[in-house]
Amino acid sequence: MIRLILGGARSGKSRLAEKIAQDSQFTVSYVATAQAWDAEMQSRILHHQHQRPADWAVYEEPLHLADLLEKIDQPEHVILVDCLTLWMSNLLMANDQSTSSVASNLQAIECEKLFKVLPHLQANIILVSNETGLGVVPMGEITRKFVDESGRLHQQLGQLADTVIFCVAGFPMYLKGEKE
Repeated sequence: MIRLILGGARSGKSRLAEKIAQDSQFTVSYVATAQAWDAEMQSRILHHQHQRPADWAVYEEPLHLADLLEKIDQPEHVILVDCLTLWMSNLLMANDQSTSSVASNLQAIECEKLFKVLPHLQANIILVSNETGLGVVPMGEITRKFVDESGRLHQQLGQLADTVIFCVAGFPMYLKGEKE
């Protein structure tokens, strides 16, 4: 089972994902993609850490998500990934800072790996991501690329997912699949 949970900032998407994981009664692994580059992000990470149950395994993976998912996959297990837009930011920034031709295509390579791995995992997968396509078109090149690539990622994951949920003001709207 693959669930994709989308929503804006502070829409309730992470809280919903954590509730679904906790209610599953399976072992839960939480995959964090954030990197604490500044005090504000450190504060956000601490807030999320305090909200999670202490018995969840936590993995931090900013770039090579598909590899980690394959490594920790097992039946009767939930893997919650929060969040894919931070992962996309990490990939694009790694591309932007690299002069290597291999690294400059890191985002495309890692996304393709994720699309190939997800359908073959035995665990229940919950993917959390910010919907970025509802606002104005950004002015900067890297920001436009981020919105474009996040939108493409969400469209492809939406096709792979069994359930797609959009959160607004703490309310889930089921776009695909049955309400649980």
